Amino acid sequence: MAPPVRIFSHFLTHVSDNIIVAFIAVQWSGPSFNPESLKGARVLVTGASTGIGEQLAYHYARLGAQLVITARRENVLAQVVKKCLEMGAQKALFIAADMANPTDSERVVHYTIDQLGGLDFLVLNHIGPSPYGMWDGDVEHIQWLLQVNFLSYVQMAQKALPTLESNKGSIVVVSSLLGKMPGPFALPYSATKFALNGFFGGLQHELAMQRSNVSVTICTLGLIDTDNAMEKIKGYIDMTAYPAHEAAWQIVAAGGSRQTEVFYPWYTYYACLFRDWFPYWRDLAIRNSYTYNP
Repeated sequence: MAPPVRIFSHFLTHVSDNIIVAFIAVQWSGPSFNPESLKGARVLVTGASTGIGEQLAYHYARLGAQLVITARRENVLAQVVKKCLEMGAQKALFIAADMANPTDSERVVHYTIDQLGGLDFLVLNHIGPSPYGMWDGDVEHIQWLLQVNFLSYVQMAQKALPTLESNKGSIVVVSSLLGKMPGPFALPYSATKFALNGFFGGLQHELAMQRSNVSVTICTLGLIDTDNAMEKIKGYIDMTAYPAHEAAWQIVAAGGSRQTEVFYPWYTYYACLFRDWFPYWRDLAIRNSYTYNP
């Protein structure tokens, strides 16, 4: 989830459509994505029972990948796996796990490597439930959420790096605009996303300096129309939510083409571009995007 930056949207509507299109083309041009490259790829997707993770699984399945998906609810995972096989996945398996348990994150990686014979894409997408509203001072919840939303990502990446290195693989990290521009009502969530961006952004540099075979793609998302997000923001934000299946496709394409970063939807890129130029207007736009009734 991420707040809209309406001042940028209003600005862009007064700019020539041709200029916008040209600017986007220049900024978002990158390596081309060949869907055929994912046929037979060995992919682990976390948080894949619902929302963006579920859509990621379906996209990889349509492209003929070999999949392992994980989340907490075994019965829902079984249904997603069944659908993935119907869509064309070469292989689709699931393993139920709770990422609040450090041993589960390692267990999932080991299971995937054993079942698929290696790993080409580690797609880290899971998040833990967190209240939406003014922070109530609950530090223990932040500690718990850091384990789920951040430390488990690091643990899984660490366990997967040797096989990813040998297979010229990729780590794909699903993050948020709230990991680059903080807003109200989601402080624990935002803190975990800032941690993800800091760690995996730094890891990109270190892997490049080591001339590693592993790429890291960080995905910055705005408001996506998952059931969980829509329920949380009700009464707080009135803005357009973008489709989860399109967000998932952007993530798949960016990881498949080994891009370092992808932004979806369009406003997330411009929000990051202008966030430090006009701090007063940035903060005013953020606060005016929310409804608060104490």
